[in-house]
Amino acid sequence: MAIDLTHFTPALSLAGGLIIGIAASVLILFNGRIAGISGILGGLLSWPRNDRHWRLAFLAGLIGSPLLASLLGYATAPEIHASWEVVLLAGFIVGLGTRYAGGCTSGHGVCGMSRGAVRSIVATLTFMAAGFITVYIQRHLLGA
Repeated sequence: MAIDLTHFTPALSLAGGLIIGIAASVLILFNGRIAGISGILGGLLSWPRNDRHWRLAFLAGLIGSPLLASLLGYATAPEIHASWEVVLLAGFIVGLGTRYAGGCTSGHGVCGMSRGAVRSIVATLTFMAAGFITVYIQRHLLGA
C-alpha cells in the first residue's frame, strides 16, 4: 500500500490535535464545561441562555478556523459526493443520534474518553462501529 503524500499531513494533524486538546482543557478548567459540539449548540438553542457568550465564541471559532485556514492558503473544502438533500438528512440523523447518545464524538471521544468515562468509551466504540459497518455496507455490499 502506497501512502498518499498529498493527504498525509502528520505535522498539521498533530498541531490540530494539540489545539483541540488545549481548547477542551481550557474549557473544562476555566468553565467547567465539556467541549461537546452538540451540547454547546443545544445549550445555545435552549432557554434560558445565560451562558450564550462563550457558546457563540466557541462556535465562531469552529466556523472561523477553516475560513482563516483558506485565507492562509490551506485547502479546506472537502469533496462530498452526495446531494444537499442527502447531506441534510444525514445531518438530521446525526443530530438525533447525539441527543439519544447524550453527546457527540467530540464530547465523548475527546473529553469523555480522556477522563476515562466508561459511558463515553462505550459511546465512542458504538459511533466507530456504526461508521465502519456503514462504510462496509455502502462500499462492499451496495457497490457505491
